[in-house]
Amino acid sequence: MSIYRPLTEKEIATLTVYGCSAENWKNVEVVEDFTTNFISNVHFSGTVKIGTFNKVFDQAGGLKKHAGLNNCCLHNCTIGNDVFIDKIHNYIANYTIDEGTYIENVNLILVDGLSSFGNGVKVPVMNEGGGREIPIFDWLSAPLAYVLTLYRHRPGLIQNLQNLIDAYANSLQSNTGQIGKNVRIVNCGSVKNVKIGDYAIIEGASLLENGTVNSNQMAPVTIGSGVKCNDFILSSGVSVTDSTLVSRCFIGQGCILGKHYSALDSLFFSNCQGMHGEATAIFAGPYTVSHHKSTLLIAGMFSFLNAGSGSNQSNHMYKLGPIHQGICERGAKTTSDSYLLWPAKIGAFTLVMGRHYKHSDTSDLPFSYLIENATESFLVPGVNLRSVGTIRDAQKWPKRDNRKDSKKLDPINFNLLSPYSISKMMKGAEVLRNLQQIAGETTAIYTYQNCSIKNSSVRKGIDLYNIAINKFLGNSLISRLNGLKTTNIEDLKNKLKPDTDKGLGEWIDLSGLIAPKNVVDELLTSIENGNETLESIQNEFELMHKEYYHYEWTWALSKLEKHWNKTVDDIDFKDVINMVELWKESVIKLDNLIYSDAKKEFDLNSKTGFGVDGDEEQKHKDFESVRGSFENNPFVLEVLKHIKVKTALGNELINKLPY
Repeated sequence: MSIYRPLTEKEIATLTVYGCSAENWKNVEVVEDFTTNFISNVHFSGTVKIGTFNKVFDQAGGLKKHAGLNNCCLHNCTIGNDVFIDKIHNYIANYTIDEGTYIENVNLILVDGLSSFGNGVKVPVMNEGGGREIPIFDWLSAPLAYVLTLYRHRPGLIQNLQNLIDAYANSLQSNTGQIGKNVRIVNCGSVKNVKIGDYAIIEGASLLENGTVNSNQMAPVTIGSGVKCNDFILSSGVSVTDSTLVSRCFIGQGCILGKHYSALDSLFFSNCQGMHGEATAIFAGPYTVSHHKSTLLIAGMFSFLNAGSGSNQSNHMYKLGPIHQGICERGAKTTSDSYLLWPAKIGAFTLVMGRHYKHSDTSDLPFSYLIENATESFLVPGVNLRSVGTIRDAQKWPKRDNRKDSKKLDPINFNLLSPYSISKMMKGAEVLRNLQQIAGETTAIYTYQNCSIKNSSVRKGIDLYNIAINKFLGNSLISRLNGLKTTNIEDLKNKLKPDTDKGLGEWIDLSGLIAPKNVVDELLTSIENGNETLESIQNEFELMHKEYYHYEWTWALSKLEKHWNKTVDDIDFKDVINMVELWKESVIKLDNLIYSDAKKEFDLNSKTGFGVDGDEEQKHKDFESVRGSFENNPFVLEVLKHIKVKTALGNELINKLPY
């Protein structure tokens, strides 16, 4: 902590010569080695404390500017060492500005009264009519927000969480703001009741009001020209640029909002991207992406979503107001000009094409296509399992993790196949078999949850779900037996026995965190009983994420025992070998389907528009020069490699076992 002294008479006289003035010079204090060399045209009001000025700031184009105070009015401010302030058209009031910060050509920087800097602001997410208001705070995580949003049937739980967040927000209340170390604020309008973390870059912002910028050296926050933010929290590594409008929003780590995006009453968690379009009252879980000017996301919950151009939803039926909501489970996609009339629920990894008005619920039939046919919604179950796009998405998400902070708020499970998605496929296969049984196997069109399903789609859906289920169970079995050196049946059985009894039963996706429902319920009960803090809740979510594979094996083994029709204590080598053979067959089938889907990207239709002024041969050459050949495509080569590697892995395990 710096030690301050009063100004000397000589220093006051020198500052006066340089155009400075003070309400009361006795209220201006400086550090011991302070000099007046770099201060001019400054008015001091209230209590002001000033550090030293030794740093030279390098500007674009080679210009250099020395730290100092020029052309500004400072009221109740503490100025750290090596700070540069110039051309403040109004004033800076009630701020502590840390060392190395650069502020130039700004209208106003002010804290007016007590502020929690955006913490505790209630965001009416999903339902514009209210009822799901989420209090935002500095380290709100996706799973905690999921619970706050969807568990309103447990009022004691919600009230206790609200109390914890209120207490945190109240603990931050202050009439003095903080601008951290090495912050850059240039060419901005007004900054009011905003706390700014270290290394933030704010250039050209029009208005920032009542919020926190949780920037740090590892993951700086960037705010660009024309941006207006009010009632907000920006997490580390966020970029908000290009006249984007943010009002009553939490923006999670690594998110990018730009190109005139508009976000109102919404939560965005890790690695979301919003450009050109609009979001109103949405819960945007990790990797929710919208890049198109005419796209509206409204009153919905999404995660791992890719919204096509012109995607739209309606939450207003012109009766009781905009009170309807919808959910697109993880991995859903919407094509260009798609439309969903809320309420509706779209299953995981489902592709939505066309316009849908009938409030479908496809959550038990994941990996599907939901297609408009005239006025009908046709569902094609399971077909997205064989899609190149689905596999490509699963591969790209981990690679596009934009979070640089060592402390990651959202525990994210990227697995395409998990107890969460596999249990849905098991239920889906049962739903489809029940449709056949009730309506008859020769029925041309089945009806399910306001959707139509063709007979052929039912049969193919059952087959695709079974392939994926067998692939997952085989994956889990082989992973569990990885490194097995003994061929003793008892050692094998011991190896297969689970490490924990947690993991049985239903699994849920808490917006990126995949976990057993009973484990989550234990935590929620503990919160209801008043036994948790915000920090301990975050730690529990992180522990669930860390323990995922232990929980997964407990669940997978219970399904394997059902498949074998015997417990792990009663299995023999033949049971394991048969499962590995089934796994090999399923992997190869699925990879071959994906290979065939990839081939469509290289057919004659795909070459339309290539070799415009040439013949067929030139069209082919032009296509290959741009897109490459099918045989050498990196994704295609990866699929072929995957078949070989998995086949060899299965054979290696089988050869170890004495059968």
